[in-house]
Amino acid sequence: MTIQEIRAFNRFYTNLIGALDYSRQLHAPYTLTESRVLYELAHSPRTDAADLRGELCLDSGYLSRLLAKFEKDGLIERVPSEKDTRRRRITLTDRGRETADLLNERSREAVGSLLSTVPPEARPRLVEAMRDIREILSDASRRPPRREDVLLREPGPGDLGWVVQRNAALYASEYGFNTDYEGLVARIVADFAEDHDPHLERVWIAELDGRPVGCVMCVRDEAPGAARLRLLLVEPDARGLGIGDQLVGACVEFARGVGYREMVLWTNDVLSAARRIYQRHGFVLVDEKPHRSFGTDLNGQDWRLDLQGVG
Repeated sequence: MTIQEIRAFNRFYTNLIGALDYSRQLHAPYTLTESRVLYELAHSPRTDAADLRGELCLDSGYLSRLLAKFEKDGLIERVPSEKDTRRRRITLTDRGRETADLLNERSREAVGSLLSTVPPEARPRLVEAMRDIREILSDASRRPPRREDVLLREPGPGDLGWVVQRNAALYASEYGFNTDYEGLVARIVADFAEDHDPHLERVWIAELDGRPVGCVMCVRDEAPGAARLRLLLVEPDARGLGIGDQLVGACVEFARGVGYREMVLWTNDVLSAARRIYQRHGFVLVDEKPHRSFGTDLNGQDWRLDLQGVG
């Protein structure tokens, strides 16, 4: 009986979201699998075919044909990996990113249209039920999380609020910061939400097992040609997976790709783990001075990375 109920639910849900005719559902010439691969490429700063096979459980031959189609359509570029020349690094072209963004937008519209048919008072129950399904099935096949399980993505509704809340809570717990810090983070996030250039400024959310576990922001600095890295954060229970490295790497790669000459950041010396990450990515300490902020005595530091040097 349980198997029959699960199969019935699967048939119901795939019909409901149009999974069997996904290209018509989104008015796009790509299947559900092709759209998912484009999504992964758009939200992972460094990806090769082996990463995609592992993440999406795809047959290597099928994936190879799919990537060849994308390359023919001008959506991707394949170059030797910086770490292992036997592997090919896959990146989206400008056309590929535009296509991925369009598919993402249409998918969000489709889900929004579906959600509009659900009474507002029933929506929390629907989301909670979906979360229960995901958690139960994840627990059934639980294994220790790995670096490749982490997804870097753009923020969705509620994520910017999460950035403010988690920064305030973590820095209060780990460093004793008061609400002045929460106010600072709230202003930074509000400024980004209200007025930012999507071609030159971005926020990344690190997701693990369907929940946000980290974030970072790249915004224009006051100095001409400079980008500023802000609000790097990794949840305590997700540390040790290289998430901070992935977030900073995505930030640096984006800044270099859109033409910034340098990237700068301000931090405090008590954030030793973050400082080690910055050093690994080539940032150099250029100035430091003591100050009292957020209810505690600190030593502020300015760091700089030359983006026109060897990447």
